[in-house]
Amino acid sequence: MIDLPVLATMLKSMGRSIDIEALCQEKGLRITEQRRVIARVISDADDHPDVEALHARSSAIDPGISIATVYRTVRLFEEAGILDRHDFGDGRSRYEAAPEAHHDHLIDVETGRVIEFVDPELEALQKQIAEKLGFRLVDHRMELYGVALDRKG
Repeated sequence: MIDLPVLATMLKSMGRSIDIEALCQEKGLRITEQRRVIARVISDADDHPDVEALHARSSAIDPGISIATVYRTVRLFEEAGILDRHDFGDGRSRYEAAPEAHHDHLIDVETGRVIEFVDPELEALQKQIAEKLGFRLVDHRMELYGVALDRKG
C-alpha cells in the first residue's frame, strides 16, 4: 500500500532545477548565446515543454531565435544526454532536463498535466519482475495515463 503523505512529499521534492548550461560545459559542447537562452529556458521549466513552447519562451527573451535553432539545439542536447525526450501520447515530443535521480510520470489524459513521482515499492517490484524473468534491470521508463478521480464523467 502506498503511503500517500510520503508520496506527496516525494512529489513536492521532485521540483528541481538542473543547470543545462553547466551540463553543456561539462560535456564540452560549444554554447552560443542562443543555446545559452534555450538552455536557461529548459532549466527554468517546471513542465515538460515541446519545441513550440520552448521556441515561444526562448524567442520572448531573444526574438532572433528561430524554431529551427530550437529544434537543432534540442536534438544536440538530447544526443549529448542532457535532455530526455518523452512522448506522452499527445503526438508531441516533450522534453525535460535529464534527471539526476530516476522518476516516473503520471499523465492526466484530459488536461495533459504531467506529474512526476517516485515510489520505492514500485521500483522494488519492477526489479523483482525483471529478476523473475531472468534479467538484471538496468533502466526503465514508466508512464501512467489516467483521469482524476474527482472529475465527473
